[in-house]
Amino acid sequence: MRQGAVGRFRAVTTLGLASLLSSAPPLPAAGQSLTVVSWGGSYGRAVNEGANIPFTEATGIRIGLEAYNGGLAPIRAQVDFGSIHWDVVDLEMADAVRGCDEGLLEPIDIDDLPPGPDGTPAADDFVAESHTECGVGNLYWSTVYAYSEENFTGERPATMADFFDLEKFPGRRGMRRVPQVNLEFALIADGVPLEDVYATLETPEGLDRAFAKLETIKDEVVWWEAGAQPPQMLADGEVVMSTAYNGRIFNARILENQPFVIVWDGQLLDVGQLGIVAGTPRLEDALRYVTFATSAESLARIGRRISYSPARRSGTPLVTTHVVAGIDMEPHLPASAGNADRALRYDWAFWVDNQDELNERFSAWLAR
Repeated sequence: MRQGAVGRFRAVTTLGLASLLSSAPPLPAAGQSLTVVSWGGSYGRAVNEGANIPFTEATGIRIGLEAYNGGLAPIRAQVDFGSIHWDVVDLEMADAVRGCDEGLLEPIDIDDLPPGPDGTPAADDFVAESHTECGVGNLYWSTVYAYSEENFTGERPATMADFFDLEKFPGRRGMRRVPQVNLEFALIADGVPLEDVYATLETPEGLDRAFAKLETIKDEVVWWEAGAQPPQMLADGEVVMSTAYNGRIFNARILENQPFVIVWDGQLLDVGQLGIVAGTPRLEDALRYVTFATSAESLARIGRRISYSPARRSGTPLVTTHVVAGIDMEPHLPASAGNADRALRYDWAFWVDNQDELNERFSAWLAR
């Protein structure tokens, strides 16, 4: 099946992205539809407006957009039972790699993707860290922490250490209910240099150190699961600070006038991928969607609606101003100069190797 998928992908992509974006009428697609799964909320709306609606206009293929909170369990269940109702999924990098290794995702050859607008081959146009055997990079995003200006009249949090300092900045914290990111943040706050964080986590002593640091704030943590929760928790005053996806905080501030501030120090910079669920009977349409949605133009349309950077180099110059607020997007992108100075690059290979073990340890730690 996998060899066939690649062959059919080559047949589909020979149409080229240009044909999808041309002024010609959409290809006949009466009754055709795809289910695309993403992260919901303001990001889901940006994807819908930036990629899904234009794709339907270009091809006639309708998109049903579903939201999830990440992980491979729903995909694994569909593949195991042979009942595929998801077609394309927006994945975290570690999940994309693990899903590929487990045979849950179709392979996608980067050399078969269309070139950038200037003719640069896809393999050179996509940043190297953004594509894998079964995934195509879409957007750089970041986990940061943020606070509301209304909660601080004097000194304000400015470093990752401040997030963990309950004496200097008392109050409840919001954190995602997973080990990844939290362990990295804990070591950064405990003084581990950025370049040594993953080497430290590779050791039993380093893991103990990370959990010990988390223990210092555990009683004050409100755990969240969906990306829409941190902005709401901050707005409601449920927490004084929360880790969050940078784009969600940006949208809350710019579109909802929330007095939120992002602390970029120690941000965890990652790049997402689009993957195709193995065995989907709508493979060719799914491949056409991935081709369209990862074009420079589509990624830029998304990046002009939420502050995530295109994984295609040719897409970055196209992210100019916000489509509604009209503000310059460059200062708000996680990979831009200044914001990335104190960024930690997410090591997906570490999490591919250690996810299951650390999920168990994290769950056991939470239950104590």
